[in-house]
Amino acid sequence: MKVLHKKEANYRLSDYVDGIEDILVIVTADEKPIAVLMPVEDIDLETLSLGTNSQFVEMIERSRRRDETEGRVSSEAVRQMFEE
Repeated sequence: MKVLHKKEANYRLSDYVDGIEDILVIVTADEKPIAVLMPVEDIDLETLSLGTNSQFVEMIERSRRRDETEGRVSSEAVRQMFEE
């Protein structure tokens, strides 16, 4: 992991990307992280976008909690609901 203050981040973006094969580059302001560059492999843009969207992640977590407390409806049960 490499941490640098945003005022120190004066290289071109491509210069940072070239050196992040297996590390994170974290940019900070007032000692708080504000951005991160990280390597990604074998992932599509949609998955990356949704996986970093806090509202989407919370929706998935709510769904998982509901599954644990209320159980799931099987796909066969859903089919039967629509056949009637």
